[in-house]
Amino acid sequence: MQADVSTSRKRPVNLTLNEALVAQAKTYPDNLSATMEGLLAQYVAAQQKANANRRQLADACAEEWNDFVSDHGSFADEYCTL
Repeated sequence: MQADVSTSRKRPVNLTLNEALVAQAKTYPDNLSATMEGLLAQYVAAQQKANANRRQLADACAEEWNDFVSDHGSFADEYCTL
């Protein structure tokens, strides 16, 4: 479940960033906190999508393997003594 970022309560956090890079970023008129929040939201969304893709691939792989076993049996069936 994803929280609505635009209405979520904000709180201060500590980040360790390259000092020279922060100094360069401050020369631009954009709000640094808002910029970082936007980039973090993009990163989180990309990670969630990647995780969903991995789950989807794993589910598809498991389904194909189950179909194979249903059609051909398990390669270990001939060795099972149960």
